[in-house]
Amino acid sequence: MSGPMVLDGARLVLPSGVVDSGRLVVDGAVVASVTADGGVAAVPDAPEPLDLSGHWIVPGFVDMHVHGGGGASFSAGTPEEALRAVAAHRRHGTTTTVASTVTGSLDDLSRQAAALAELVEQGDLAGLHFEGPFIAGSRCGAHDPTLLRDPDPTDVRRLLRAARGTARMVTLAPELPGGLDSVRLLAEHGVIAAIGHTDATYETTAEAVDAGATVATHLFNAMPGLHHRTPGPVAALLEDDRITVELIDDGVHVHSATLGLAAHRKGPDRVAFVTDAMGAAGMGDGRYPLGPMQVEVRNGVARLLESGTIAGSTLTMDDAFRRAVTVDGFSVTDAVRACSATPARLLGLEDRVGSLEPGKDADLVVLDADFRPVGVMRKGVWVVQPARTPSRLQ
Repeated sequence: MSGPMVLDGARLVLPSGVVDSGRLVVDGAVVASVTADGGVAAVPDAPEPLDLSGHWIVPGFVDMHVHGGGGASFSAGTPEEALRAVAAHRRHGTTTTVASTVTGSLDDLSRQAAALAELVEQGDLAGLHFEGPFIAGSRCGAHDPTLLRDPDPTDVRRLLRAARGTARMVTLAPELPGGLDSVRLLAEHGVIAAIGHTDATYETTAEAVDAGATVATHLFNAMPGLHHRTPGPVAALLEDDRITVELIDDGVHVHSATLGLAAHRKGPDRVAFVTDAMGAAGMGDGRYPLGPMQVEVRNGVARLLESGTIAGSTLTMDDAFRRAVTVDGFSVTDAVRACSATPARLLGLEDRVGSLEPGKDADLVVLDADFRPVGVMRKGVWVVQPARTPSRLQ
């Protein structure tokens, strides 16, 4: 059915702050207006407003680092499986997804990129992230060490070509041969050069930032810890305001106190929450593939079957948001920045997503008083319908 959709009475989290008892009007696939006069002015041609009093409305979450979910993996390289993963995370509020691959041969990664690029071109994905194979063997985590390779710019170009302009980010270890040249290459092509899975020194990390790196892949994880005499990559990444840090806020990858220190140092506009989720996200315990590796999930924690190394997460963005607000001491507005606005800006999508503003995509999450999602909308269509949704919404 045609006509605007009116959401009344919720607390709206806007770039300017929180509006109590606001009104948000959706017209087609976009936000038409956002006001503080919920339930006051009539909206022509609109059905009865949906009363969401006692709820929050926040922008749809933007996950720039996720490998799968719902029992599916982006590394499978098939559109059907990729769409299952996208759908699983959408139900948890992620309305914008960047598909992350894991280390494989260049042939396999090129094949995966070609398949996933089709989903980017049709609007189901927001881009691709190559995490590996250009990473340090000593910090490879859940990546197959036999498939790692140095970041030769020729190989980097090959993956960018396979992605047909849809690559948004490449994670690499800048200390490897070709690392700094590849950072420069990525920056020249408008692709995020992310520092991660690295044994780089403080000095080499600083060189990589000067060369054009702008993101720290899951800060603290898969890199040397901060030491008072050898500060390593963590200090260099924290102190430079050109770097935005990814943080996995699942209570497993980073202690809440450590996460808080990083967030305090970087400020709200330089922290991006990511899930780094693998196929088990939204599922139960059991065994799952992660690229060529096998992962066992127990009590929600994913580890490689053979070595016991942490292997991504089972996190969803709604849980990261809720934990940030209820455990880590984030304000709701800062949590929205970390889960929506900041990753949208990094991906160059801030004109369409990441905040509740007129003209942007109608991507939003309705949260109850305990910050649990009860509704998810993407481009004006309910993915998860909140209670008492009028029958015209589908």
